[in-house]
Amino acid sequence: MRAVKTEKAPLPVGPYSQAVRAGDFLFISGQVALDPKTKAIGNGGVEAQTKQTLENVRAILDAVDLSLEKVVKVTVFLQNIEDFKKMNDVYGAYFRTDPPARTTVQAQLPVAGALVEMDVIACFV
Repeated sequence: MRAVKTEKAPLPVGPYSQAVRAGDFLFISGQVALDPKTKAIGNGGVEAQTKQTLENVRAILDAVDLSLEKVVKVTVFLQNIEDFKKMNDVYGAYFRTDPPARTTVQAQLPVAGALVEMDVIACFV
């Protein structure tokens, strides 16, 4: 097992790793739309937050030479399930072919102002 850390994605705010490699899998902790430079949640609604969240995921994948094509499972947590279509439209632009398995649920998110959070599993093979 090996922890992954990159300055190009928001650093953990608690006792957890951005991601952990275990064998052929990378487990990425829940990511929200925190800008890694300003450490603030972006404005612009769920579409903009979905984009920033996926860019944070992409930065973590890049840190271990993986791409979004290697993502096998995503769990999406929405503050308001009524934002599903808006989130899904942006999400679909990132996963155009052979999208990963996914679960989407409504949840009370722990980061103030966050409208969406995603955790991700990717595979090295």
